[in-house]
Amino acid sequence: MTDQWDGSYDVVVIGGGAAGLSGALTLARVRRSVVVLDSGAPRNAPAEGVHGLLAREGIRPAELLERGRTEVRGYGGRVVTGKVAAVARDDDGFTVTLADGRTVRARRLLVATGLVDELPDVPGLRERWGRDVLHCPYCHGWEVRDRAIGVLASGPFSVHQALLFRQLSADVMYFQHTRAPLTDEQAEQLAAREIRVVDGEVASLAVVEDRLVGVRLGDGTLVRREALAVSSRMVARAGFLAALGLRPAAHPAGVGEHVPSDPTGRTDVPGVWVAGNVTDPAAQVGAAAAAGVVVAAQINADLVAEETRRAVAAHRAPFSGRSEAALCEQVVGDRRHGL
Repeated sequence: MTDQWDGSYDVVVIGGGAAGLSGALTLARVRRSVVVLDSGAPRNAPAEGVHGLLAREGIRPAELLERGRTEVRGYGGRVVTGKVAAVARDDDGFTVTLADGRTVRARRLLVATGLVDELPDVPGLRERWGRDVLHCPYCHGWEVRDRAIGVLASGPFSVHQALLFRQLSADVMYFQHTRAPLTDEQAEQLAAREIRVVDGEVASLAVVEDRLVGVRLGDGTLVRREALAVSSRMVARAGFLAALGLRPAAHPAGVGEHVPSDPTGRTDVPGVWVAGNVTDPAAQVGAAAAAGVVVAAQINADLVAEETRRAVAAHRAPFSGRSEAALCEQVVGDRRHGL
């Protein structure tokens, strides 16, 4: 189902994942006009289930999002399928243009477009992503417990990742691949936890009957593994914000790029807020959903403050430019007439 939409809203939410839908739900419940623009390409689509989400443990990603859309619509919010191509500031808000040419106006923007995982250039890796090629022990670790797990050195936290997966299995191997040599401290940590270090570049994955069975090295050696943990480079989906002067920046942890914001989700561009993985790459589904609620409350407060300023100005307008004597005369007259 694709909702029909009006031409203007209090808030346009760009991104229909956990953060965006939670933000839209919160805004709709305080009677803000809100529309969610959803490109239909969620980051966690390959995963079999969402984990660590209280009362929804193991729910399929598509089902979670469909429930969220239904809840937003139940409070009068709109959900529209479409990819944002451009955003421009106008007199008192923003104009959002979709790839198909449709436009919609917004007083405020909540950007919750998530991120893209850039994976190492290893044949077969992308096809297994979210299945038996994993990244997060909290999202997928239970499902691969006690199995033969490999960790591909592909990011600044790969050693840490190996130590985390060691909590889930006694059989963990660390593939050095093309990363810089381990420091003495890192080597000692892996050795102390009985994590074997495998030298040599990984050339490909071995898959049999749609199951990962091993990692093949450049010299042809096959190392049997049932799961492979990989650190992706995480890049915010936010190119359309460049026209507003808002560009992704390097994340301080060195894991990729994000859109910086303050703790409330406010960016450097007035009227634009961000929530979820687009600004916090490490946020799991529950954290992203919570961020959407927090940011929505901040946006509503900002709108209330603006509306109050305008109301005060309008209230004062009839009295502006009139002398004190004239105002006193009006007050006396009102009293005579019982006003």
